[in-house]
Amino acid sequence: MIKRETDTKRGLIRFNGDDIALAATMIEKLSTTIDIMYYLMNRREERSFVMMLISDSKIDVGEIVAEQKRNTDILFKLDESRHIYAVICQDTKIDGGYHFADRVMRHMKINEAEDPYCVEIEVRTTVHEIKFIVFKLLEEYLKAKEEGLGGEIVFKTLN
Repeated sequence: MIKRETDTKRGLIRFNGDDIALAATMIEKLSTTIDIMYYLMNRREERSFVMMLISDSKIDVGEIVAEQKRNTDILFKLDESRHIYAVICQDTKIDGGYHFADRVMRHMKINEAEDPYCVEIEVRTTVHEIKFIVFKLLEEYLKAKEEGLGGEIVFKTLN
């Protein structure tokens, strides 16, 4: 696909039609769970959580993630044709999220993943709107793909 000059503007990612459809699916599938995480954080029953977006064009990463996740982590299938999944890891900080992603990525490589992408966001506070968190996760994922960061773990923290 030829990249047009207007596809990025001042370092920002421009969403195409597939990206907007993915964003809508993410809002639909993740919002209620994030709202519950916020409720628990406000009651001081959760300190932080990590959201992960992970994909590979060749293999279906859902099985790998399902095998590696804890029973408290929540797995979401977002786009079956592009093998895109999201995971919300409850009561998880940056180091735990990174170790989980590292374990998943190692198993993906063992299963001959061609172009694995993994982006995580640690959420420490409930000040951000849920849609912002979802859009930020997607934006970081799209940046990672644009910058060719396949096989790497991209991790951001929202304060």
